[in-house]
Amino acid sequence: MTDAQTTTTGATPGATAGTATGVTAGTDWAAWQRSWDRQQEWYMPDREERFRVMLDMVEALAGPAPRVLDLACGTGTVTARLLARLPGATSTGVDLDPALLTIAEGTFAGDDRVTFVTADLKDPDWPALLPYDTYDAVLTATALHWLHSEPLAALYGRVAELVRDGGVFMNADHMIDETTPRINAAERAQRHTRMDQARAGAAGGVLDWAEWWQLAAEDPVLAGPTARRFEIYGEHADGDMPSAAWHARVLLEQGFGEARAVWCSPSDTLVLALK
Repeated sequence: MTDAQTTTTGATPGATAGTATGVTAGTDWAAWQRSWDRQQEWYMPDREERFRVMLDMVEALAGPAPRVLDLACGTGTVTARLLARLPGATSTGVDLDPALLTIAEGTFAGDDRVTFVTADLKDPDWPALLPYDTYDAVLTATALHWLHSEPLAALYGRVAELVRDGGVFMNADHMIDETTPRINAAERAQRHTRMDQARAGAAGGVLDWAEWWQLAAEDPVLAGPTARRFEIYGEHADGDMPSAAWHARVLLEQGFGEARAVWCSPSDTLVLALK
């Protein structure tokens, strides 16, 4: 079992010494957020469009002031867009990555709408660490492909217990349909060609995943959390990317009443499940 704890932004850090809150006021957290966004957008140029649809559906199904669980929150990307779109919302971000959580805590320090929880989503007891028993919406993006299918199905069961009746879960991620190998290969080749062109034409260059983490490892504030992050995960987790149909079927099996894709690109899908 992995140690876990809850940190409310603005609180004085105790056992989380080395995280952002209260100890690194001079760090430009907005610059780190922009750097993370640029790196992610190089891989996913339609990233903001999926967030727009996600928040459209949150507002449609959970109203203008939802209580949201930002699952595998990273730097707080979903939370930032949620609060910009729906200022009356509240968000609980949960993740295990100490470096990305450091950036998230620094970004939202002093905002009492946001709470962060450090927890391992493979630990069956992680929901007990949350500040609320239920949520109007649970949102996640480009994160759960780090899990294999069996633990992901178990996670969906725990998420179903956290979503209130009438509430919503959404997962935007890489979802590969293995029944279309030629389409998949053509899409991947085209996408990588465009990534190469974007990198060649970008002023100042584009950081890829490994280069971004190298930059974090060289930063005096993020170096320690980044080292701990690689102790936990290694270079990259070896998870699964099942199809959108698999996600919808498993979500129904785990207790949701409806589930289907509400947005897709040639490689990625936003699946919505309604309790």
